[in-house]
Amino acid sequence: MDFSMPYYIKLLSLILLAWLGMGLAHAEGISVEKTEMRLRDDGYQLALRSRITLNVDVQQALTHGIPLYFVSEFAVTRSRWYWLDEEIFRSEQSNKLSYNVLTRQYRLSRGALFQNFASLNDALQVLGRQSSTLIPSDLLSKQGSYVAAVRLRLDTKQLPTLFQVNALTGKDWDLDSGWYRLVLAPGDLAANEGATE
Repeated sequence: MDFSMPYYIKLLSLILLAWLGMGLAHAEGISVEKTEMRLRDDGYQLALRSRITLNVDVQQALTHGIPLYFVSEFAVTRSRWYWLDEEIFRSEQSNKLSYNVLTRQYRLSRGALFQNFASLNDALQVLGRQSSTLIPSDLLSKQGSYVAAVRLRLDTKQLPTLFQVNALTGKDWDLDSGWYRLVLAPGDLAANEGATE
């Protein structure tokens, strides 16, 4: 059996292209980069920084006038050995990302507040930084430890019906960071905060 050098080169090129294609497909979506709890004057605040990469189908829908709604979810629970975990706090925020064809700008809005961006990357960077509503300090005991969970996802229920069907049958619209959890000790946070002042 005679294999010439060009055959091996073609085979290696195909394998390399397939491997790079899998890496690019895996890079699309939402991934959590950092989470933290911040101590404020009158409570605590969970913060999330994530990386959002939209695939071609979602980008095309956005540039053709389909708004995208992203929901950030925050929860704090306390573990109990004798029963189910106790939910101490839950917060949810919705953000709308849209594109205006006339001005060629992306708009990110939350409620009545909005901000315009010249590029999609700038809008996605701001969208990737989310914070919970204020958690009153009396909800969290300084001696206890808690589990905080954060998540950012595309709300496919707010898409037009045709796109909802596509979201159910394909993975192109499955943009979800999944729940990211971290253990919190408010007493340690308060001590660290006092040490830096």
